[in-house]
Amino acid sequence: MGHPFLVLVLQLLLLLLSPAAADDGGVILKLANAVTPLPTGWSTTSTSGLCGWDGITCDSSKQHVISISLFRRSLRGVLPPEISTLSELQTFSVQNNMLSGDIPSFANLTNLQSIFLDNNNFSSVPVGCFQGLTSLQTLSMGNNENLAPWQLPLDLAASTTLTNLTVNQANVFGSIPDIFGSLPSLQNLRLSYNNLTGALPLSVADSGIQNLWLNNQQMGLSGRIDVLASMTQLVQVWLQKNQFTGPIPDLVNCKNIWDLQLRDNLLTGIVPDSLIALPALRNVSLSNNKLQGRKPVFPNITYVVNDGTNNYCADIGVACDPQVDILLAVAGGFGYPVSLSDKWQGNNACDGWPSVTCDSKKMNVTTVNLSKQGLQGNISPAFGNLTSLQNLYLNDNNLTGPIPNSLTTLTQLRSLDVSNNNLSGIIPVFPATMKFITTPGNALLGIKISPSGSPGSSGTDAGTPSGSLSGGIGASGGVIAGIVIAIVVFLAVLVFIFYKYMKRKNKSGRVDKGNAMVKNGVEVAINVHNEAPSELHSPGASGDSGHKILEGGNAAISIEVLRQVTNNFCEDNVIGRGGFGVVYKGELHDGTKIAVKRMESSSMGTKGLNEFQAEIAVLTKVRHRHLVALLGYCVNGNERLLVYEYMPQGTLGQHLFEWQDHGFAPLTWKQRVTIALDVARGVEYLHSLAQQSFIHRDLKPSNILLGDDMRAKVADFGLVRNAPDGKYSVETRLAGTFGYLAPEYAATGRVTTKVDVYAFGVVLMEMLTGRKALDDSVPDEKAHLVTWFRRILINKENIPKALDNTLDPDEETLESIYRVAELAGHCTAREPYQRPDMGHAVNILGPLVEQWRPANQEEEDNYGIDLHMSLPQALQRWQADEGSSMMFNGTSYSQSHTSLPPKPFDTFTSNDAR
Repeated sequence: MGHPFLVLVLQLLLLLLSPAAADDGGVILKLANAVTPLPTGWSTTSTSGLCGWDGITCDSSKQHVISISLFRRSLRGVLPPEISTLSELQTFSVQNNMLSGDIPSFANLTNLQSIFLDNNNFSSVPVGCFQGLTSLQTLSMGNNENLAPWQLPLDLAASTTLTNLTVNQANVFGSIPDIFGSLPSLQNLRLSYNNLTGALPLSVADSGIQNLWLNNQQMGLSGRIDVLASMTQLVQVWLQKNQFTGPIPDLVNCKNIWDLQLRDNLLTGIVPDSLIALPALRNVSLSNNKLQGRKPVFPNITYVVNDGTNNYCADIGVACDPQVDILLAVAGGFGYPVSLSDKWQGNNACDGWPSVTCDSKKMNVTTVNLSKQGLQGNISPAFGNLTSLQNLYLNDNNLTGPIPNSLTTLTQLRSLDVSNNNLSGIIPVFPATMKFITTPGNALLGIKISPSGSPGSSGTDAGTPSGSLSGGIGASGGVIAGIVIAIVVFLAVLVFIFYKYMKRKNKSGRVDKGNAMVKNGVEVAINVHNEAPSELHSPGASGDSGHKILEGGNAAISIEVLRQVTNNFCEDNVIGRGGFGVVYKGELHDGTKIAVKRMESSSMGTKGLNEFQAEIAVLTKVRHRHLVALLGYCVNGNERLLVYEYMPQGTLGQHLFEWQDHGFAPLTWKQRVTIALDVARGVEYLHSLAQQSFIHRDLKPSNILLGDDMRAKVADFGLVRNAPDGKYSVETRLAGTFGYLAPEYAATGRVTTKVDVYAFGVVLMEMLTGRKALDDSVPDEKAHLVTWFRRILINKENIPKALDNTLDPDEETLESIYRVAELAGHCTAREPYQRPDMGHAVNILGPLVEQWRPANQEEEDNYGIDLHMSLPQALQRWQADEGSSMMFNGTSYSQSHTSLPPKPFDTFTSNDAR
């Protein structure tokens, strides 16, 4: 160990030499003076208490700012360039604001791990902005449409720990740089809605990318998508709305893909059987391509979009004609060019196919003339199956490879012209009577090409001395020595880089075994079962992260972390129990509270890991202002755990029925209607997805919770069936009350969207009356709220007498109460077809809230959705923003202003969702 005095001197020198040590506070003051409104607790003149300011985190010495987290603060202004001097900065998070001007340079901030710039109005990206970021794990800057056109920098190749790269809708143009060989940790690549062109870089083939989002480019990426076949970690692939060509590759080794979106491209060829058989695949879209062959059937896949334009030979259930199959195999040798896909349509090659001539009976193909078509690839041996072929013209193309021996079996072949190509290999022996043209061109024809691509021995007809083209190929000793030296130097450089990287990791305090923290957009890496690093990500951020990453930034979380934050699932932390497990309140070391649902293994039945992860992935795609955010999940043997945001404001039931006991003020009518509208919007949104078979498991009634802003939110359908503390469940539990249970669900267990509508009607009645759905403290005739209140509805004059006595409505309020009461009655109709859908409920409740809303109230931004749009508009906007794999079916919703449905509503059964 060194002398203590020397250690002290060294530390002092480091402080003196650090350019940011004395002026981090000055940078924050410049930031405070550059943005409006000023964040809560900040000062523009003094740095007193800086490390305790909202959104500012310092290191343990209180000398350096290590985190700036100011997401969703409605900030305006221009970020000061001095941010580049915060040498110890680890996290910079300003997403979901209205910041403008240049993005500050982060160059050479070697401790910086996370950058979140999403959803702002930045105008430009300085050159070299991201160079030297050797610790960077997440760069997320999507939805910055005002950026001047810029290209993805090669500088990112130095960010070897990069896990998440999100640059969607950010005016990026040009090609995707071929840097992925330098990014071994990259799991999520999101570049959707830009103006990228060119081919997919070859280096992605060997990457660990799990989620690949490149959809909706303005001009369109092009070339083939063969690299997907080698990307064995892929989970979600969005390539829709580009200009990709060629066939769908064999994805047999990509066993984790559950979502594959290929629609609106120029893909050709036959859909491979291996794609249909992928074990995890649940969503696939193939529409509007140039695909050929028999229309595929996906019997085990939930959501298939395969309508629109394609060049299938026939519809489902009809096989292609044998000659059509043969000619498609011929096209396959040429790489299935788009030109042939467009020309060779239908199921009869003798019915006007260009370049194809048949006999007088229009039965058999006799001539194929594909000269001067710009074809590439090989001559397919499938030509040998056209047994009536007499003439084959393939001259003046760019064909390579050998002439297949199968052509020698064509006994009627009279003419074969392959001149002006680049063919090679041994020439088959044809009858002397056949007209066989090979020249000009084809300089290597007659020369056998070795597997390495170098010419080898000649064929018998070549007339070229053996080995004449291969002499002198051997490498000299000097060249070999040079190669060896280069390899040694390369390995030495790698060792040095690894040493520096590990040293820097230790210095920054990152722990290999991992832990999880999330606060105000800050991400800290964790490890899951000793696998790749993953992260627990704030729901407010737009970036994406995590092992088995799922849309929305949700991550796999280790069981060790969940044990720590729940005090080893201590009984004192239990906040809910149900038939499917126990819910625990947890608290991360930074004070962030979470709700952990620990499902019993028996409740999962025989559900496999792939199915579980696919279902989680579906749930995490459902992002909405009124939906509880799924923060992460854990797989621990047969055990499954889900992590949700914790809502601290108490249950809706407490605010309605026990407000005095908890020190709450009674809910006003305006608050109740606003809550009801938000619940209706959340459920309506989920129903719209389910009706498109996007949510592929049985629908379950939703959970409602009261948020900080006195609005309601709706939890997911499916895996979490019991509400944690802070959530009010409208679901009927087997061991609980039957007050919310629709009659058909109580009798048969049949789950439909109309079950949710019924439960929603019960909640409306509770809000109207201040009474619980079931109350055994009152006479039997009043104990069941629905039965009693529907009797009240027979006479409108009885309604005021049944209201919660805290409401005390005036005339105007009473009119809106009548509208909601009528809606509640229709929602709880005994027959499902008599109940409206949730879109109708939104139409009724929306105007009631609008009449109280301030004229200039700014709409909360949630993934670009204006919640006062019609649902079709909102869903289409969401799809556009997120590059969703869903297809909207154009359903319109009634805009009537009466709660009586204009016609019966169809039920939606669980079978419809499969």
